Amino acid sequence: MGTNYKTELFEKMPIVGIIRNISLKVIEEILPQYKKAGLTTLEITMNSDNACEIIKAVAESHPEINVGAGTVCTMADLMMALDAGATFIVTPIMDVDVMNYCNERNIPIFPGAFTPLEIYNANKLGATAVKIFPATQLGAGYVKDILGPLNTIKLLPTGGVDVHNIQSFFQAGAIGVGMGGSLFDKKLIESKNYEGLYAHFKAISDKVNAIR
Repeated sequence: MGTNYKTELFEKMPIVGIIRNISLKVIEEILPQYKKAGLTTLEITMNSDNACEIIKAVAESHPEINVGAGTVCTMADLMMALDAGATFIVTPIMDVDVMNYCNERNIPIFPGAFTPLEIYNANKLGATAVKIFPATQLGAGYVKDILGPLNTIKLLPTGGVDVHNIQSFFQAGAIGVGMGGSLFDKKLIESKNYEGLYAHFKAISDKVNAIR
């Protein structure tokens, strides 16, 4: 539980790919392209159909990537996610009990926060990095502004990050980003255009590599 998370994988390519309501069969078809493009970290949201089964299956068959659980709001969600084999936890809000449990057991946790006070408190409670959500409401400038006074806090903007603005978030000082629909392009997936999907993944990972 949590022990298989590899920090170096995330540092190598600091994008958390967020999967919500994509079937295991389709995820298995996408993952070869995902890995080939150099992407290393996958978050399965707990409000997806069959989330626990998907986490378990993907974690077992792809030990070379980080597989975590997202949209963890309660201790019940957390226990189910960890039992399924999630190696890291992402939350849309900050729940103190969830934070404390993860910290006591060295399970990486990325809690959601938005205001300076929420971000500060999440960091104080031991966030691996604080997920700024929803990030594009205020954009990359907000990340930069937060890091003025709170420059020791690691920020992971999520929500609306795409191929066009991803570099601006890293330039603002983010240590990584979370990407959902903008990464897992629905049209490419539905049409099974896996070459196009690989090119899309690669364009995003190239942008990250170019800026670092």
